[in-house]
Amino acid sequence: MAPDAMRTAARSLSEAKPVSYWLDDPGKPAAEPALTGDEHCDLLVIGGGYSGLWTALLAKERDPARDVVLIEGHEAGWAASGRNGGFCAASLTHGLANGMARWPDELAKLEDLGARNLDAIEEAVARYGIDCDFERSGEIDVATEPHQVAELREFHAEAERLGLAGRSTWLDADALRAEVDSPTFLGGIWDRDGVAMLNPAKLAWGLKRACLELGVRIYENTRGLDLAGSGAGMAVRTPYGRVFARRVALGTNIFPSLVKRVRPLTVPVYDYALMTERLTEEQLASIGWKNRQGLGDSANQFHYFRITPDRRILWGGYDAIYPYGGKLDAEHDHRPETYLKLAEHFFTCFPQLEGVKFSHVWGGAIDTCSRFSAFFGTAHAGKVAYAAGYTGLGVGATRFGADVMLDLLAGEKTERTELEMVRSKPMPFPPEPFAWTGITMTKWSLARADRMGGRRNLWLKTLDRFGLGFDS
Repeated sequence: MAPDAMRTAARSLSEAKPVSYWLDDPGKPAAEPALTGDEHCDLLVIGGGYSGLWTALLAKERDPARDVVLIEGHEAGWAASGRNGGFCAASLTHGLANGMARWPDELAKLEDLGARNLDAIEEAVARYGIDCDFERSGEIDVATEPHQVAELREFHAEAERLGLAGRSTWLDADALRAEVDSPTFLGGIWDRDGVAMLNPAKLAWGLKRACLELGVRIYENTRGLDLAGSGAGMAVRTPYGRVFARRVALGTNIFPSLVKRVRPLTVPVYDYALMTERLTEEQLASIGWKNRQGLGDSANQFHYFRITPDRRILWGGYDAIYPYGGKLDAEHDHRPETYLKLAEHFFTCFPQLEGVKFSHVWGGAIDTCSRFSAFFGTAHAGKVAYAAGYTGLGVGATRFGADVMLDLLAGEKTERTELEMVRSKPMPFPPEPFAWTGITMTKWSLARADRMGGRRNLWLKTLDRFGLGFDS
């Protein structure tokens, strides 16, 4: 980093609060009391992020008489659900390209299910009056290097050939810069209705309120400590009590699964983001962005960025930090060297915004798996269901995962449970030190490919051949 660029980046961070902008909200709801003593229910949901909240809500919608309890180890929405970029995508496969590579024979069905799922989220937001700034403005996949232009054009042509392009359109450099003006933009694909922008914390809090209104009993600051059979059902021990349930749905994602055999299928990746102060009208005019799309660049080490209703820019991504041993630690939630790097990249993208400061900086863990998209399963003779591995695209896909878990717990054969994506599992990550070595080598190789015009080395080609990877 050049000294002038470093000084500009450092100055921009001088007043930033080390907390998620979304969670730093005076309207944050009070926590529900912790569980004390014993509870009994038909369905216990463990986890108060999107995965658990959607599961509890859909369970009550399917059967209003069902007795549902949800426990959350901290407060609803405090982890990845309150720290992400607010991109709510229709894709269930971590993007069309990943779906093409992994499930080509059922991709049309997966795309249809994903579109219906996004529609259902939009309908639920309206039906329950969830004030989360839901805005179906789409997303632009941006090329910032010449080889990315060629790759994106080829990909868009293939999607059109397969009838899977939807309402996406190719934008050349001039058309793209008319939407959002950056000297680094060379072209892009605008998916016009397959992604919505929203306030992620307000979505989680709105789902929590909707669950309570439907009669779900929610206990916060109540961690599930262990899971065991109990008669015809299951028992979960908590710090101050127990829950006895006929069925259990695990929406714990990156946190260690109570089904231990699931744990090797995911690893934690720490992702980081910055939020600018509110832009002036003149600053906003200098970059355009009237249609308020989300954006992401096409590098292996990519950035995602979007504009908020109050004219702030969220800028995140690039570094994906895997802690040795996959151990979660709040110390990893902040990484000044990454904040500095992201700030420098921000001003490279938008030099016309020099002088803007960042109001918030934060990080947090997401769960990734070797196929980049969610996996599902059951345990304890079908009395427990789980979904995990969303790899950063869980804002929308967790609702689909909730439906899958409820189908599995009911023993129902549905169009969801018949999917190969649902019936198969990702390759587990190896034990240490092999996981650390492999992930480090993969990250180095991906960065090298970005520098070398997209050319992938033997290591990446080998991973591609076996359908393996590591992504943020």
